[in-house]
Amino acid sequence: MLAHDGHNCLDVDECLENNGGCQHTCVNAMGSYECRCKEGFFLSDNQHTCIHRSEEGLSCMNKDHGCSHICKEAPRGSAACECRPGFELAKNQRDCILTCNHGNGGCQHSCEDTAEGPECSCHAQYKLHTDGRSCLEREDTGLEVTESNATLVADGDKRVKRRLLMETCAVNNGGCDRTCKDTSTGVHCSCPVGFTLQLDGKTCKDIDECQTQNGGCDHFCKNTVGSFDCSCKKGFKLLTDEKSCQDVDECSLDRTCDHSCLNHPGTFACACDTGYTLYGFTHCGDTNECSDNNGGCQQVCVNTVGDYECQCHPGYKLHWNKKDCVEVKGFPPASVSPHVSLLCSKSGGGDRCFLRCHSGIRLSSGLQEAYSVTCGSPPLRNKQQKSNDSAFGDVATIRTSVTFKLNEGKCSLKKAELFPEGLRPALPEKHSSVKESFHYANLTCSSGKQVPGAPGRPSAPKEMFLTVEFERETYPKEVTASCNLSCLAKRAEKRLRKALRTLRKATHREQFHLQLSGMDLDVAKKSPRASERQAESCGVGQGHVDNHCVSCRAGTYYDGAQERCVLCPNGTFQSEEGQVTCEPCPRPENLGALKTSEAWNVSECGGLCQPGEYSADGFAPCQLCALGTFQPEAGRTSCFPCGGGLPTKRLGATSFQDCETRVQCSPGHFYNTTTHRCIRCPAGTYQPEFGKNNCVSCPGNTTTDFDGSTNITQCKNRRCGGELGDFTGYIESPNYPGNYPANTECTWTINPPPKRRILIVVPEIFLPIEDDCGDYLVMRKTSSSNSVTTYETCQTYERPIAFTSRSKKLWIQFKSNEGNSARGFQVPYVTYDEDYQELIEDIVRDGRLYASENHQEILKDKKLIKALFDVLAHPQNYFKYTAQESREMFPRSFIRLLRSKVSRFLRPYK
Repeated sequence: MLAHDGHNCLDVDECLENNGGCQHTCVNAMGSYECRCKEGFFLSDNQHTCIHRSEEGLSCMNKDHGCSHICKEAPRGSAACECRPGFELAKNQRDCILTCNHGNGGCQHSCEDTAEGPECSCHAQYKLHTDGRSCLEREDTGLEVTESNATLVADGDKRVKRRLLMETCAVNNGGCDRTCKDTSTGVHCSCPVGFTLQLDGKTCKDIDECQTQNGGCDHFCKNTVGSFDCSCKKGFKLLTDEKSCQDVDECSLDRTCDHSCLNHPGTFACACDTGYTLYGFTHCGDTNECSDNNGGCQQVCVNTVGDYECQCHPGYKLHWNKKDCVEVKGFPPASVSPHVSLLCSKSGGGDRCFLRCHSGIRLSSGLQEAYSVTCGSPPLRNKQQKSNDSAFGDVATIRTSVTFKLNEGKCSLKKAELFPEGLRPALPEKHSSVKESFHYANLTCSSGKQVPGAPGRPSAPKEMFLTVEFERETYPKEVTASCNLSCLAKRAEKRLRKALRTLRKATHREQFHLQLSGMDLDVAKKSPRASERQAESCGVGQGHVDNHCVSCRAGTYYDGAQERCVLCPNGTFQSEEGQVTCEPCPRPENLGALKTSEAWNVSECGGLCQPGEYSADGFAPCQLCALGTFQPEAGRTSCFPCGGGLPTKRLGATSFQDCETRVQCSPGHFYNTTTHRCIRCPAGTYQPEFGKNNCVSCPGNTTTDFDGSTNITQCKNRRCGGELGDFTGYIESPNYPGNYPANTECTWTINPPPKRRILIVVPEIFLPIEDDCGDYLVMRKTSSSNSVTTYETCQTYERPIAFTSRSKKLWIQFKSNEGNSARGFQVPYVTYDEDYQELIEDIVRDGRLYASENHQEILKDKKLIKALFDVLAHPQNYFKYTAQESREMFPRSFIRLLRSKVSRFLRPYK
């Protein structure tokens, strides 16, 4: 840097800024600096990080082979020495001779290469210091001027004497610290930007810009000699004006969160979809709900990906709360079905049919012009379609279906006002031509082929088909002496054929009605109207919002008459999106206890038994759980026993913690009701609370390092390693950015395309140093410990470092022991054309790339690294970025650093 006198050059101590980017020790030198390592380590090829010296093998990792700078493994296990840039290998092939190309050869002023090394010299009016490098101002300079002036005086010209003795910029810079200018009134001193002239009119003093409005910096201001630097808080990035700070939108980056990401100023938060649990800060794994109190299921709990379901033992059926099981008493009579009924009657000289779905309803939309309505559940076991005498003792299932062809318009679901005030009179038996019950029915509307139109006319609408499938069951209980099971099946088939004929007539007269949970709908052909054409593009259960199809949210349903989503009326609820009806509350007659409309869950219906209570149907009136039992949920039909004969402190207990156990279990343990002891949670589970009788399974494919885990953060994914060969990619420690697991080993191999080399950036790495290098990351040519080593570390290193692979292929291993754990690493890499090898190495070995805090932030910025790697991998991509974009992306100092090297590489003789 230029001294105050404006002529001399002073050495800059690079070690004062971020330790010069050195991992261990930074040693300043005249015009440069160098990194050194602690005992037991040696300096890596990138000249900044330190490699732990192995105790085994005969490679450069444990022997320097007398090399003063770089030891490189050679074929057949031998070694060769290399020198850092700016040095030359000596004749003994081990020592390195400094040249003027490195830190000006250590000279303060002029440097000249000789056979013995750099030779330093000084500018006029300076003399060489005894160290052979520094330059000192001559003390006899002023004396020589005085003697010269005396000679002129002797010549008798006193006016010349007075003029020469006056202050002038030609003598000692006029006494000015910096800039000197001769004027008619004498010398005039001035200071550059960043300095202020003192009262003596000659001395320049550095201005501390940070004292005035924080130097204009948004966040932090750090004063430097003649200038200042701005920096930002964590989670913000410095813009190219080098003053403003902008929040880093982590959610805009690839792979930030597995599911949902929410950006906050300076940070972000990840969230998981329903049925998944967050682990490792950003990852989502399937929640095993069955591991926590059996998922609340009374009998069997079955975990599925993203969900779970309760099931019942044979002879029981699932309660409406989907958790309790209700005993099934006998078989349902043939004339009554718990699911579906078809009733047809003569009305106005024609047939009118009602298909009533009482429970188990599912409505789905496939194509935009198609839908299906499923009532009831098909049999779980495989049953014979045609029954015979040998089937006695089993259940015979009769299946039949009918398809109606609609030649115009499309079939639709439309809300119908059939009766005043929504009353549904029962059909008199004597007037009913058909009354049939089923276990299962499936109604499907689908489009057929386009009907060709006449020449010159537009083609007719698509043919539409309405198909209804029925299943009913015939039970041995119905067998009589005159009619066996086969006879019953034939009678049922005959009745079904009659029902289908009636249904076909009703459909053609548009008198077929579907009643879903109290909602009356017409199912018939409908000619398209202009007002409906827009709606045709939306699926069933979807309304139009700003010309977009949006599914009706939970708590609402799609009203075909109003052609929009409306709230579920009192007494009903809807827990799913995109539905055309709402489910009735289990006790619709108890309207006084029902909550307001827009109920999205059955619990919103009101009147439910609260935690610690139960009843036969889960609704009021309720009873308190007996002593020795508890119930943590609402709307249940029973309570869970404490087990082991344990009592509870009171009636109406709501959790196992209310059971009077013989010992209080701490987190990481569960209470065994058989042995009445606390047991450590096994590996793969955790328990964060006191006094629990179970441990929670880790989400997804994660597991814990040891038993007795107390927190979900101890659940870790162990997946890692693999074959890599793309132009760009990354390696990361397992469970990153969460702590990596213990006793893990990961191996990656990078095999780049032909004629390409590998560039790696380690933005930061977190490995504990407390366990004597038990956790380490190593990169070398092959798995052999004697192969060429590119990088190795077993320490935390928060400053970024970039380096090129010393071999065309790279074998990478990460290993952890059972001791301390840490965050680990995420390391990006890029492969580049080997013709650019000299240029890339020139860039990554330059200390200026790491000494500047702004440059360090570039290597940590995922967006900037991605753009940089994009151009390195495919140089033609440089032209995707305009000059303006480049200036807006990177700081000016970084652009200057690259431009000088690229220009020198592309035009070496200019």
